[in-house]
Amino acid sequence: MPDLIEIGKSVVGQAKAGEEIEAYLVWERETSIRVYQASVESLTGAESSGIGIRVIRGNRVGVSYAGTLERAEIERALEEARDNSRFASEDPHSGMASPDGVEAPTLDLWRGDILTTPTARKIELAMELERAVKARDSRIRSLNSSNYGDVSVQGAVVNSAGIASYTQQTYCWLWAYALAGTDDETQTGYGMHASRDVAGLDLAFAANEAAEKATRMLGATKPASGLFTVILEPDIASSFLAIAASTLSAEAVQRGRSIFAGRLGEQVASPLVTLVDDPGDPRFFSAAPYDDEGLASRRNVLFQDGILKGFLYDSHTARKDGTSSTGSAIRGGIAGSTTPGPRATMALPGQSSPEQILAVAGDCYLIQSISGIHSGVNPISGDFSVGAEGIRVRGGELAEPVKEFTISSNLQKMLLDVRAVGNDLTFRPGGTAGLTLAIDNVNVSGT
Repeated sequence: MPDLIEIGKSVVGQAKAGEEIEAYLVWERETSIRVYQASVESLTGAESSGIGIRVIRGNRVGVSYAGTLERAEIERALEEARDNSRFASEDPHSGMASPDGVEAPTLDLWRGDILTTPTARKIELAMELERAVKARDSRIRSLNSSNYGDVSVQGAVVNSAGIASYTQQTYCWLWAYALAGTDDETQTGYGMHASRDVAGLDLAFAANEAAEKATRMLGATKPASGLFTVILEPDIASSFLAIAASTLSAEAVQRGRSIFAGRLGEQVASPLVTLVDDPGDPRFFSAAPYDDEGLASRRNVLFQDGILKGFLYDSHTARKDGTSSTGSAIRGGIAGSTTPGPRATMALPGQSSPEQILAVAGDCYLIQSISGIHSGVNPISGDFSVGAEGIRVRGGELAEPVKEFTISSNLQKMLLDVRAVGNDLTFRPGGTAGLTLAIDNVNVSGT
C-alpha cells in the first residue's frame, strides 16, 4: 500500500511563491460477490488509488485530479490545477483549512482479515447465506441474490497550512434478497449484517431478517386511505433522518435551500428528538478521525430536545458566516471539492422497545420498506411523499400485511409529530443510524 502522507507532502512541497496547495489522496480495495442458486453470478475485486489537487492563488482556486498515484500523472494534475487557478473566478472565501486545535478522536477502524481472508471463503459465506435463508421457511421459493462485499480504504489530506491527516478503515457485509410465495403471489424481503471484520459477520441475523420480511408480506393488500400514526422500522427511519440532516448543511442554508434557514433556537422537532452528527463514534461505518479537509472529527448537536442548535460547516462556508468549521467537510471523490454535510448522524435512542411502541400506538401502520425516497422529498418545502409497504397494526399487535400505498406529510411536520423514539439503535453501512420512530398524523393513500 502506498505511503499517502509522504506522497501528499511531496506535492505540497512544490508550492511556489504566492500559492497554496492541498492534496487529497485515496487508496481503496473492494470485493463484491453475488451468488444465485448456489453459483457465483458475479465476482469483482478491484484496487484503485488517486489524488485530487487544489491550488489557491490569491482568491482563485484551481482543481485537478489523477486516477493513479504514478509520479508523472501527479505532476500533470498539479500543473493542470495551477493553470485552472489562473482562469478561475475570484472567491473571497477561498482558502485551505488550517489546524484549529481540536484533537482528533483515536479510532481503531482497520481489521486485517478483510484483506487476508481468501476469496473462496468469501464466496462460501454468500452461498451459506443463500442456504440459510431457504432453510428458514418452506415458503421461501428462491433468492434474487445472496451477496458478500467488503471495502478497505485509506485516505490522507496534506496542505500548505500544516495539515497532514491520515485515515483508514475496513468493513464488510452480507446481504440477501429473498422471494417468498404461495400458489398465486410472490413477496420480497431483504436482510443484512455488517461488521468491521469478516469474523464479526452474523450470517444468521441476515438470514432471519430476509426470511421474516419476505414471508410476513404474503397476502398483502392495499390499505384504506386516511390519517394514521406510522411506525418506521430502523432502516426506514435512517432514510428519513438522513434527509433531515442533509438540510442542515450550511451550504444548503446559505443558498436558501433548507427549511431550517434562519431558525436557530426554534423548536423544529418533537422534544423527544435529539439529533447529533458524530463521525468519531466507531459504531458508524462512516466513522473517521478526520473530515475530508483534514480537520478533526467532532460531535455536533443539531437538535437538542427538538430545538435547532446548529448547522454543519466546512471551512469555506464557515468563512462566509464568520464562524468555524464543524469538521463536516465531505467530498464526492478525488475529482470533487468539499461541501459541508452529515457524516455520521443519529437520533439519540429513547427508552421504549419496538414492541412497547407498537402497544402504545395501537391502530397504525408499521412501515417495512419505501421507494422513491430521493425524488419524493422536497428539501426546500419539506413536502414528503413516497411509496411504501408494511404491516397493519391493530390494538398494538401486528395484523395483515399491506402494499402499494403512499405515505405523505411534510418533513417539518413529521419531525414535530414524532410520538416515540425506540431504543433499538441500528448501524448499517452508510452515514445514518436508524431506530424505530412513531410519527403521528401521516397521510396514508391506498384504496
